[in-house]
Amino acid sequence: MTKSRITRDTLLDNVRRVVVKVGSAVLATRDGLNGAAINRLADQLAALSDRGLDVVLVSSGAVAAGRQRIFERTRKKHRNGKDMVSRQAASAVGQGRLMHDYDEAFARHGKVTAQVLLTRSGLKLRDRFLNARNTLERLLEWGVIPIINENDTVSTRELEFGDNDTLAAMCLGLVGADLFVNLTSADGVFDRNPDGNPDAKPIPLIEDIAGMDIEAMCDGKTNVGTGGMYSKLRAARRAAQLGVPTLIVTGKGEFDIPAVVDGGPGGTLILPDDRVVSSKKFWLAYHDDPSGAILVDGGAANALLTKGTSLLPIGITGVEGCFERGALIFIKNADGDELGVGQTNYSADELCRIKGKRTDELAAIIGPLVSDEAVHRDNMLLDAAI
Repeated sequence: MTKSRITRDTLLDNVRRVVVKVGSAVLATRDGLNGAAINRLADQLAALSDRGLDVVLVSSGAVAAGRQRIFERTRKKHRNGKDMVSRQAASAVGQGRLMHDYDEAFARHGKVTAQVLLTRSGLKLRDRFLNARNTLERLLEWGVIPIINENDTVSTRELEFGDNDTLAAMCLGLVGADLFVNLTSADGVFDRNPDGNPDAKPIPLIEDIAGMDIEAMCDGKTNVGTGGMYSKLRAARRAAQLGVPTLIVTGKGEFDIPAVVDGGPGGTLILPDDRVVSSKKFWLAYHDDPSGAILVDGGAANALLTKGTSLLPIGITGVEGCFERGALIFIKNADGDELGVGQTNYSADELCRIKGKRTDELAAIIGPLVSDEAVHRDNMLLDAAI
């Protein structure tokens, strides 16, 4: 379905698989998990499943559930520690409780659930990514509702997704989703941060998220916190690159997901891009954080942006960071603006030695070549939403 044909009324016309993301702000209160919210969510996702849709749920809540359980059993006041070890310990306690609650809630509708815990390192290698995809595909063939969360207990800070909005965006490519529903505590997107601007206006439709300054809308990405609106809009922008529309809607109170996806009012619909990237390019751009950067001259920047060429060493003017062959790196213009990301064929040290050189000069400088290109166009995504 092209962007011009997608409206709220036609949203489900060609959807067979939906990823729904729900955060702790929806599922939990200060005292722990909100059983009523879990049951209501399960009721609505079961209804979508009964209509023939494959449903994948990306859910936070393990840490909140763990803290609740620890306090109930031990009355330990330090259960709310926010350091990484405390969060991981609380998650280890709470993950089973969260899945138990989901299992019971979905069982009321005859639905079977499966727990899937992912780490960034688990998706970093392409063969592991494909294995995870095959497992999820089989679960969906069986009519099971996978419930995905980050494996907080074993994640290190370097290998975290950072938030479940980021994880959910990765899952869109992982399962080949057609629709992304992101539940939040606010009723959609506003033109300004409503926390500090009481006159902020809701935005029911975003047609070109790539052209929006989402940092300015959210008062900067560092101020909104993990799971804030910035991360939701960034996830929606990534979804748009895959050709997947996003609905950002409230999951608080008497929310009604089936009504919204059927064309009802509420929330924000974000349309996909006209130009869709492949699942492989999507994975390549977002499976890891860039390790450094390559700076290119004006001619190379123009060729990349207008002709879709590969990046040759002759167009490189500088190298930032320390990285090995195969690393994900930023590609920047002379002003330091990010053009995109790509997988480098050469290490930072090798690039420093061959930058600005013609292809026929490379072998004499570094020996046998692995490639004429520093970054091949098939391993590059311009305008990446990092």
